Amino acid sequence: MIYTITLNPAIDYTVHVDALCEGQIIRGEKESVFFGGKGINVSNVLNELGVANTAMGFVAGFTGDAIEKWLSDKGIASDFVKLENGFSRINVKIRSKKETDINGKGPDISEENLNSLLKKLDRVTYGDTVVLAGSIPPTVPSDIYERIMKRLEGKNVKFAVDATGDLLLKTLKYRPFLIKPNKDELSEIFSCEISTNDDIVKYATILTEQGAKNVLVSLGSYGAILLDETGKSHYMEAHKGNTVNTVGAGDSMVAGFIAGYEATGDYEYALKLGTAAGSATAFCEGIATEKDIKAIL
Repeated sequence: MIYTITLNPAIDYTVHVDALCEGQIIRGEKESVFFGGKGINVSNVLNELGVANTAMGFVAGFTGDAIEKWLSDKGIASDFVKLENGFSRINVKIRSKKETDINGKGPDISEENLNSLLKKLDRVTYGDTVVLAGSIPPTVPSDIYERIMKRLEGKNVKFAVDATGDLLLKTLKYRPFLIKPNKDELSEIFSCEISTNDDIVKYATILTEQGAKNVLVSLGSYGAILLDETGKSHYMEAHKGNTVNTVGAGDSMVAGFIAGYEATGDYEYALKLGTAAGSATAFCEGIATEKDIKAIL
């Protein structure tokens, strides 16, 4: 079984306006609502690709109820910790000549709430996959990913970690199956400008030496590079198309990679499906469907 963990899921309200003028009443031209958070995006794409999974994390209030209902309507299993106070965040995405995002804070999460999530994770069994994706909410301790991985030690769990900076680096001692920095995040980790594919492989190799088994580096419209656990590097060019919205593209790549590897055990195919899924999401408003992904594949 595959489990995704989203500590701070959200409802994204996207509104398109002709021009954003501060201090004025502006009428939207088009609007849409998407349910997400990085782990939930991974769950969504896995589901589109026919891979059963369970979404976990925290939800609260009427927005949390809506997130759970949406997942249920999509046929995606969930097992969230329901918080008594607050509500799951709403992110406002304003699309005009420039993109402006206002991301909500989300509800407070107590130590008791964290322990409830850890207890739920005891259902994870030998050989399962756990996806840890996204940043840490303000009220959650910065070592939560480490605590989750430590609790599941000895179960041969395949961890996929999509995080940045120290949050990512501190998980490497638990030998995650997959990490997915993008090129800019890789540059930030090593405090240098990374520009060539050789540079990417060089610094990805350092991350494998620190514990990561597979390093998947997304390159946006240029595709992706994978350094696999055998030390072999793979490059996959992105499909050309009209980029509409990059939100969720990286999450889609993670989901496609996991789905491809689960189906075949072949890293080349996993990279191909991951890149197709990432491109498909970038070319549509929202998260790509199976039809979108298979067309690019």
